[in-house]
Amino acid sequence: MSLQPSPEISAPALETGKRALVADAAWASMTGALSGGVVMVAFALELGAGPRAIGLLGAIPFMAQAAQLPAIFLVERVRRRKLIGIPILTLARLVILLLAVLPMLPGSQPRLALLLLAQVLICTLSSTASCAINAWFHQLLSPSELGVFFSRRLLWATGVACVCTLAAGALVEHPPLGSRMLAFSLCFGLAGMAGLLSSASLYRCPEPVMQACGPVRRMRDELRAPFADRGFRSLLITLMSWNLASNLVAPFLTVYLMQQLGYGLGEVTALWVTSQVVNAATLLAWGRVSDRLSNKSVLAVAVPLYFACMLGLVFVPVGASPPLQLGYLALLHALMGVAGGGIGLATGNLGMKLAPRDRGTAYLAAIGLVAAVSGGVAPLAGGVLAQWFSERHLALLVRWVSPVNTREVSVLNFTHWEFLFALAALLGLYVMHAVSRIHEGSEGREVSERRVIQELGLEALRTVNHISTVGGLLGSVFPFGRLAERRRSARTRQAPTA
Repeated sequence: MSLQPSPEISAPALETGKRALVADAAWASMTGALSGGVVMVAFALELGAGPRAIGLLGAIPFMAQAAQLPAIFLVERVRRRKLIGIPILTLARLVILLLAVLPMLPGSQPRLALLLLAQVLICTLSSTASCAINAWFHQLLSPSELGVFFSRRLLWATGVACVCTLAAGALVEHPPLGSRMLAFSLCFGLAGMAGLLSSASLYRCPEPVMQACGPVRRMRDELRAPFADRGFRSLLITLMSWNLASNLVAPFLTVYLMQQLGYGLGEVTALWVTSQVVNAATLLAWGRVSDRLSNKSVLAVAVPLYFACMLGLVFVPVGASPPLQLGYLALLHALMGVAGGGIGLATGNLGMKLAPRDRGTAYLAAIGLVAAVSGGVAPLAGGVLAQWFSERHLALLVRWVSPVNTREVSVLNFTHWEFLFALAALLGLYVMHAVSRIHEGSEGREVSERRVIQELGLEALRTVNHISTVGGLLGSVFPFGRLAERRRSARTRQAPTA
């Protein structure tokens, strides 16, 4: 195997490539679990990061997606996606490996600045590489095979990410030699090595020769097409509003749990794993529902559920017993996992469905551009708002006065992070409006939310009926939404005989 594209890919070579891609997903998930997400935020908090720094840390991955714009034309001109993607991605993993030295350096503020700089480098390089790699996968894998392949890939990725996240939380909570900084160094070092193994797995995957699509057009012409496409523009507006509303809060949830509620990294990672496991376990059901009904109908149920959970964070029972409070948070995380699975599946399906196949690179990059702008602005705005709200307090009291005594009951009590949660839930109303304006095409059908809930309940019941054995349990988490494409094509072939 080499970095050169192959004119023809044999069936054995394709199967070897698929196995390599599954291994890549597992190693890449290990990298993300040990160096990103809650571990990265916890390390920043350990260095004394405030809300603005956390907001910037959360904004960098989205802003870095703007690197896909020049990457589009690099791919179109060089036309060797493997040669572009693997070296650049490997360079990003080497930066992650260098992060292992950072916790041992002196001075909190210099280390925080270096962490932010490293995050910029890692995310920019990864975004550039992903543009080439996604276009490579888009051509390599047949739509009829996506369901089984991606379900297996996602199963491994989710399992490895959950185990590694829990392990990272336990390592930091019970650090070797009593040094939390040493624990973070070990996490980053292992993440970097896993990233290099991910790149090695990608190297074993073959790349087909890029299809001819005419002369390379100017950047302005390439980018104008997705935004001029009325149907695709509605999806872009929905994605923009979703990224603004959800990422206004997302980077700060770990901060809220650790600083305001006082949980350790072990409990926080357990809540994250709860969300991810439920997300993966319900994706198959969401895929079947989106196939029978429509992706838009899935969004019509999943989006309100997500923002209802966001509003539920405002009413966390602060004075309740620790088990009750943790159970309430676990329930909210599980429901957000259910909703997040439906939203991710439906928006991903809509992006692939509404993008012309011969111009997929530009259309999918437009999604990345919208995500870069909206997802980058939201955490920055959230950090500024969180800093301002930290000195504000809103309380709504109900007072009962009688000849005997006077009683007051607190109906509403907003302090610091509760303001941000309520604001995100309010922005969710516009996201629901944007969803209603999506036109899915000739196959999309307007379906009531009640019908979607009924179908999802039936799918959940079918899943429960098959979890009495180990095989059935594993089968219930084969989730990827591309299964919908296979079922839709099968239904289309059967339609004339019906």
